[in-house]
Amino acid sequence: MLESKRRSPVEAGTTARKRFVFLLLDRFTMLSFACAIEPLRLANYVAGKPLYEWLLAGEGGDTATCSNGATFKLDIGLEEIDREDIVLVCGGLDIQRTTTRPIVSWLRREARRGITIGGMCTGAYTLARAGLLDGKKATIHWENMDGFVEEFEQVKLTKSVFVMDGNRLSTAGGTASIDLVLKIIAADHGETLANTVADLLIYNAIRTDQDTQRLSIPTRIGVRHPKLSQVIQMMENAIEEPISPADLAEDVGMSTRQLERLFRRYLNRSPKRYYMELRLQKARNLLMQTDMSVINVALACGFASPSHFSKCYRAHYNTTPYRERGTHGTRLSI
Repeated sequence: MLESKRRSPVEAGTTARKRFVFLLLDRFTMLSFACAIEPLRLANYVAGKPLYEWLLAGEGGDTATCSNGATFKLDIGLEEIDREDIVLVCGGLDIQRTTTRPIVSWLRREARRGITIGGMCTGAYTLARAGLLDGKKATIHWENMDGFVEEFEQVKLTKSVFVMDGNRLSTAGGTASIDLVLKIIAADHGETLANTVADLLIYNAIRTDQDTQRLSIPTRIGVRHPKLSQVIQMMENAIEEPISPADLAEDVGMSTRQLERLFRRYLNRSPKRYYMELRLQKARNLLMQTDMSVINVALACGFASPSHFSKCYRAHYNTTPYRERGTHGTRLSI
């Protein structure tokens, strides 16, 4: 790496030093946290001066343990911070349990003071529980979307890798934190600095808030067939009120028999079976991520009766919805 004297990527007229407060919830995800803090460190390194500072905060003010078992020493507890600080809530496993009353109260108090607050990974759940995302756009990891939508209808959930809506921020988790922080660095000190930090991270595909989290359907299923992709997209968009195979086929200009052969050839299952698996996967997400009753989960996934839902669930997962709920409890986890 070049010596700091030879780097001059920071644009003139930039803002003063900025401080981030990372609120580490119990069992938070290390990857999302590391992908946020490392770009800040590298921005300081490249600039040759401290553009950014950070504190680690948490309930109790002692230590916080992430989902892989590593423990971090905290700098502060739930105390008042500066108005200019940016709070990033780092979530992870069991987010419903770790979103405690003291955490919610602290976030609401700091929000009333006008502080910018963001949620990383499942941290968006904590912000929503505190009412800080009402009427706002937000994102959360794709696997947690089903439960989030059911619980927080007032939040405008998107599939973006990150979202900035006023003084509310959110990321989908994982490496999405890099994209958010690079966006902040570019806004504070210019694109050149942000791009240099990305290069040092060996991060050569910076995403924007217009990029979505998941791979395209063709990439996910390993098949590039436009009509097959179109039908699967229609299925994913109509879980609560399933569309018949005949209507799916008609909408893409095929016969039902042709659609059947298409699914058999590329996915080794019938359209009806594939659709059922999509519905059961959503049902499992709702059982494990929300407090919805089994009856309401069944209805949300297009099953006319709890008995039919239970029968299909047992056939696919080798357990009943009730036992699934009892074994795992409600949780949001990535």
